[in-house]
Amino acid sequence: MNLTLHVWRQKSPADEGRMVQYEVRDVTEHASFLEMLDILNEQLAERGEEPVAFEHDCREGICGSCGFMINGEAHGPMPATTVCQLHMRHFKNGDVLHVEPWRSKAFPVVKDLVVNRGAFDRIVQAGGFISLATGSAPEANLIPVPKPLADRAFDAAECIGCGACVAQCPNGAAQLFTSAKVSHLNLLPQGQPERYDRALSMVEAMEKEGFGSCSNYGECEAVCPKEISLDFIAKMNGDYLKAKSKGDLKVPLST
Repeated sequence: MNLTLHVWRQKSPADEGRMVQYEVRDVTEHASFLEMLDILNEQLAERGEEPVAFEHDCREGICGSCGFMINGEAHGPMPATTVCQLHMRHFKNGDVLHVEPWRSKAFPVVKDLVVNRGAFDRIVQAGGFISLATGSAPEANLIPVPKPLADRAFDAAECIGCGACVAQCPNGAAQLFTSAKVSHLNLLPQGQPERYDRALSMVEAMEKEGFGSCSNYGECEAVCPKEISLDFIAKMNGDYLKAKSKGDLKVPLST
């Protein structure tokens, strides 16, 4: 398989950046998209050119490290698939592909396809914890958790924080990511002491980072590799509004 790539190249955050065209030859259809970029980088290194910088770690679709835009779609054309799990058999010989970093003011480009997603870390730090005492693991049946709640919490916890939702959203909103991180704790009994504090703190941290506002386009859910539901945004908004109203009434948020 032969491909024409237009890849975003940017040497540093201060560089303006530009699209550069490359020809990649003899790519097997069994290769992943990242393996195809590995082939490109080998060819560039052989010519004495600087390889394309991109993030990756596990290459198993679970760490959230990889991710960029492929022909305007976050993670590419396959639903519920990360870039590292996107295989070249889904493309055709002679395809022209435009590869760009995540599009978001809150994700500044570090180099080429690598962006700084530290904003996500700061949102989690604002409330992604519980106040249970540390020590040995509690008895599994000590805190009964209804199965529907456990299942929903696990659905939310599947978020890998890749940033595709933000990059695809026309507003650059981070509500899907934030709501997943809020909800997977707020749904469980262990997360109730900080429930409203958590929603308030994490939403305010999100807004402080400069992400856009959610207007229910649904593009985030469409490109999420873990298929996180928009329902979690509604749940987070409900907890946030309750937190704000309780704050106005001078009522402790943990009640």
